[in-house]
Amino acid sequence: MRSIVGDLLLLRLADGSSEPMNKRLYQGIREAILDGAIAADSRLPATRDLAAELGIARNTVVHVYSQLLAEGYTRSRQGNGTFVNASVPDSYLASGRRRRLPPPAQPRPVLSPRGAAIVDGVSASPYQWGAFMPGVPDLTEFPHKKFGRIFSALWRNPSPDLLTYAYGGGLPALREALAQHLALTRSIDCDPEQIIITEGSHQAIDLATRILGEAGETAWVEDPGYWGARTILQANGLHTVHLPVDEEGMRLPETVTTPPRFIFVTPSHQYPLGPVMSLARRRQLLAVARQSGSWIIEDDYDSEFRFSGRPIASLLGLEPDAPVIYMGTFSKTLYPGLRVGYLVLPKTLTAAFQAAHAELYREGHLMTHAALATFISEGHYAAHIRRMRMLYGRRRAMLVNLIERRLGPDWLHRDASMAGLHLVLTLPPDMDDLRVVDVARSKGVLTRALSRYYVNDEGRRPGLLLGYACVPENEIARKFEVLLESLADVARAPARAAVAQSGRR
Repeated sequence: MRSIVGDLLLLRLADGSSEPMNKRLYQGIREAILDGAIAADSRLPATRDLAAELGIARNTVVHVYSQLLAEGYTRSRQGNGTFVNASVPDSYLASGRRRRLPPPAQPRPVLSPRGAAIVDGVSASPYQWGAFMPGVPDLTEFPHKKFGRIFSALWRNPSPDLLTYAYGGGLPALREALAQHLALTRSIDCDPEQIIITEGSHQAIDLATRILGEAGETAWVEDPGYWGARTILQANGLHTVHLPVDEEGMRLPETVTTPPRFIFVTPSHQYPLGPVMSLARRRQLLAVARQSGSWIIEDDYDSEFRFSGRPIASLLGLEPDAPVIYMGTFSKTLYPGLRVGYLVLPKTLTAAFQAAHAELYREGHLMTHAALATFISEGHYAAHIRRMRMLYGRRRAMLVNLIERRLGPDWLHRDASMAGLHLVLTLPPDMDDLRVVDVARSKGVLTRALSRYYVNDEGRRPGLLLGYACVPENEIARKFEVLLESLADVARAPARAAVAQSGRR
């Protein structure tokens, strides 16, 4: 078997030079060490193996290895091999030569208008774990050993069917387990064939809008609303109309001038404000969709986590033959890195979506599907949700108590429902929530600014999304004190600026 070092040296020796082979080989290895192509602490091939790969005499390789060892580029121990040293010889550094030069500045790439719009409007955060990051479950509480045992059992004797491409919208066993789970928890009566397994909610939205929508058509979205859905809709050429949210959910227009092709909603726990869509508003929404020939995309992203009251029925399960595409994910109930979501489709759309999903995304990850199917069917998934619901409920209560005691009940958003994984902290109208986020991050606390979720100015006000799910109970109070310090720092900044301005007059 050829080694990577051997392949590298064959390329470097193929320069047509007339110099002796021992000199060329020495220079090739030496330069590869210095420019980082052969990494520090990596093991060089045995002299016999490298000689055979390069088609040269072994004595030549032995001579070069001895020279590199003598000059300090490598180290060797009898019977253990030859390794690259972590530091280069001082004589080489003193020569004024440098390691690999930085690449020349590249011209700014010319993006398409669609690409530029996506990049310029990025809202995804590079920080995804820690207090008080919203939308992130407690990853340390996932039953890793139990899930690992299921995975290990599958890998001991994997079926070839689980290691190749798939067709049909995901592993049948996972779709069967999901259909049973949704029937029990969300009153959704569907066949397994109506479920399409996706790589998270973003791919699910992308698939639905590509197959059912055309560029230039209209999509209604909530304002404030989930930026990820808005980005994908716009990237696929849809014109988004941003409808305000009140205590009953999305506020529908009195008259529909341009019928929407899609209506994207989070009715069970509006994101990010939190109200639950009222039954009257749900009926109105379904009626508008039927009259307009629209498809409702129902994002049920964290409906499993309700801490009081009766479960809220899904839109899909409210009426027979509802024009609803239901979307769910395991990112909140298990962990985001799993990258498994799903769509529940009307039967008339199933065959088309199965074909399109295979054509666009080349399905896979069937081993993960198989492990997840077993995890659900053996009852571990339901047990995990019950346990986390109790844990998150305690953490929510602690955070609510801190907000009301240290700041006052008016700082808690009026629509804070007994559900979800985050609360909304309202800020004074003149406070810059983006600045608060930056200051808090510098102190080791993460949050997101509410203003970033709005498009229109109507109803916009500053606030913070405080995720409590991923914060251990013994850290909530301490992290909240850091957040209070950040609020105080930002509140003092305008006062200092005003004093400085008056002093200059």
